[in-house]
This record gives sequence, structure tokens and C-alpha cells, in this order.
Amino acid sequence: MKPDQTLDCVGLYCPMPIFKTAQKMKELKSGEVLEVIADDKGIKQDLPAWCRTTGNDCISVDEKDGEFHVLVKKK
Repeated sequence: MKPDQTLDCVGLYCPMPIFKTAQKMKELKSGEVLEVIADDKGIKQDLPAWCRTTGNDCISVDEKDGEFHVLVKKK
């Protein structure tokens, strides 16, 4: 799936990737997909949990070369 926008959070640690994701999601329209790239392994649990509490859809969490690529679809 090709994301509508990408958010680079490499080098940022909890809670900044979640904070920046929340800000960026406000810019997206319903149904659009955001790719979040981070190197903080906490993102694997934190972003899906954030999605559950906000009603957004965590589509996938993949690790590539020490970076985590998370796709989030706006509700």
C-alpha cells in the first residue's frame, strides 16, 4: 500500500513519535494513509495502542534495516 504522506521520526524517542503522528494525522483526510518511520523500537507497541485509543487503523508494522515503518489509516 502506498501512503498518502510520510512522517520521518528517526532519531526521536518516546513520546515524540506519537506526538508528531497525532499532529500529522490532523492534516490528513478520512481514509488517507500515513507512513511513520522511526528507529525507536517502542513504536511497535505504542503506535498500534495509540490507534486503538483514537479509532484510527494501524494497517502494518514492518522492520527494515533497523527502522520501523508503520502504516496508519485515518478514521
